[in-house]
Amino acid sequence: MSLEVKSKSKILINLPFIILALIFAIVTARLYFWEDHYYKSKEGSERMLPKSNLDLETDQASVDETPISEDKANSYSVAYDKPRFMSIEKLGVKNARILPVGLTGKGAISTPNSIFDVGWYTGTLPPLTGKTALFVGHNGGPTAAGVFKHLDNLVAGDQIQIEMGDGTKLTYRVYENQTVSLADANEKMSAMLESPVTGQDSISIITCTGAWSDVQKTYLSRQFLRATLVQETTKQNQ
Repeated sequence: MSLEVKSKSKILINLPFIILALIFAIVTARLYFWEDHYYKSKEGSERMLPKSNLDLETDQASVDETPISEDKANSYSVAYDKPRFMSIEKLGVKNARILPVGLTGKGAISTPNSIFDVGWYTGTLPPLTGKTALFVGHNGGPTAAGVFKHLDNLVAGDQIQIEMGDGTKLTYRVYENQTVSLADANEKMSAMLESPVTGQDSISIITCTGAWSDVQKTYLSRQFLRATLVQETTKQNQ
């Protein structure tokens, strides 16, 4: 009888702790499932943000300055719904190959090895999804200008064309183009993953610019450009 009383007493004494543990477990589970649902609804964009102030990979020693022949460019192919080429008539950029890129081990966005290629950051959705596709590319190499050397010359209203894997051509109009200091670049990165016009398909382009720092081994500014879709021309209508 005394053992039974002692057992009941222990249960009563521990009851508040048991209740608190249950509440904690329920709250933790709800937070986990809410977070999972939230990030899935964002289609991964926030989780794929670079986690470092080194927002772009800028190792000049590893870049390739070899010009890409027209035959090599024309033979490049991608899936029908992925971006294949970028052209910017004002800058003399014609059919620059668009290669998929991800993140480096340091959390920086990778850039194509060739200074003449454009990188599509696969942490963002491709064009024609109603979202914002992020593109990156080189300002230049040790001795040659890269695909985005003169990106800062574009102004609102200028046009950028992207050709998809199925031949569809998309025309984007520059909405804004600004030079951002390296210190402020990471803070402004989230805006580059959103359309400047709510609900409208858009692209963002980032490249390095400004003076080179031998200490930091990177350029001290970034060029941030955003543009919105204004025309879609299928291959049959070209």
